[in-house]
Amino acid sequence: AADLPGACRGHAAVVVDRGAGAPAVHDAVRGAHRGGTAVGVPAGPEVGRALGIPLATNMCTTSFEDMPGSVQLGSEQIILSDHHFWGGLRASLELARMCRTFGRGLSMHSNSHLGISLMAMSHLAAATPNLTYACDTHYPWQWEDIIVGGRIPIADGCVTVTNAPGLGVELDRAALARLHENYLRCGLTERDDEIEMQKVIPGWKFMPVRW
Repeated sequence: AADLPGACRGHAAVVVDRGAGAPAVHDAVRGAHRGGTAVGVPAGPEVGRALGIPLATNMCTTSFEDMPGSVQLGSEQIILSDHHFWGGLRASLELARMCRTFGRGLSMHSNSHLGISLMAMSHLAAATPNLTYACDTHYPWQWEDIIVGGRIPIADGCVTVTNAPGLGVELDRAALARLHENYLRCGLTERDDEIEMQKVIPGWKFMPVRW
């Protein structure tokens, strides 16, 4: 296999069979993620063609304003959505309709969410017939939660969507108070990816636009 460093903002490497196509894939990934940051929609098709497999990402098509160019260029085959980032549950269903209309696959990516967000994600997935790819979640990294009953079980890769009212969970206010106290005590009030990246790549700087 040929390891292609620098893909996906340094969070993952693309691995392909070593052969005639490997240099093309390497060049495409380097171009699409030059300097550790995706250069946007136009580079996606080049990566997809070089890989020869469906390309899924949350880094090209990130808003409804991106959709016309995304559809025209075929920026990715699968959009990884986020019900927070895309404007809520109804807006996410609108995205799903657009994906169905234009033949785009749909899934969801995750961040370090707790049970309330996980259940919102699960209900949305259950209500979206054309969300046919497994959703990503970072929930297993968490060991605490702020809902009554504690952590939501994930069995065989699945979360059970209940018939209980709302999202089917109840806020544990005592647990919320404990985690809020942790937040106040730790002193971290802003996300700083630059500091975290510099632990791996000394001198790394966050630059939203690199061209």
